[in-house]
Amino acid sequence: MARQVEEQEMTDGQKVPEQASNFPTGLSQPARRALRAAGFTSLEELRTVRAADLLRLHGMGPKALAQLRAALAERGLALADEDGKNDPSR
Repeated sequence: MARQVEEQEMTDGQKVPEQASNFPTGLSQPARRALRAAGFTSLEELRTVRAADLLRLHGMGPKALAQLRAALAERGLALADEDGKNDPSR
């Protein structure tokens, strides 16, 4: 996970509004901050990430991971290591 970005900042320097993400509404603030600090601004971007990598983020725990999995599943998506269709190498 080499996506290093300023927290809440896009590459053009504009701030990403909190409500701009489509992360689950019940997701904790520490988990949201962890995702933003790692450079993720939308749920769909998590399709390329393994669960183990998300759990390494400070602020991300089993409950947040379960919420993200459920939100992805609602959209017919999954984390990279949980669904072969999301494998970016294919």
